[in-house]
Amino acid sequence: MKQDSDYVAREARRIYEERLRTDLEVGHIHKFVAIEPISGEYFLGNTLSEAIGASRTKYPDRMAHVIQVGHRAAIVLPFIQLISHSNSAA
Repeated sequence: MKQDSDYVAREARRIYEERLRTDLEVGHIHKFVAIEPISGEYFLGNTLSEAIGASRTKYPDRMAHVIQVGHRAAIVLPFIQLISHSNSAA
């Protein structure tokens, strides 16, 4: 099944907002979470590489969307598309 990066990002963000955000932002702030949207599974890491690695180990042929918990930044893999929005006021 070929995955579209926009679909992966959209579904992963939906999963994060609907199922994961509240719990993860309490105990895992600033960690990275890779969300694989077909299974709905997520993989936490202290670094971006750890989260990606865990997702790629279990699902080597699927894309994951990575979010830094508590931040508005994400990366879509394997195409490494960086999306960043600053939350801080100047």
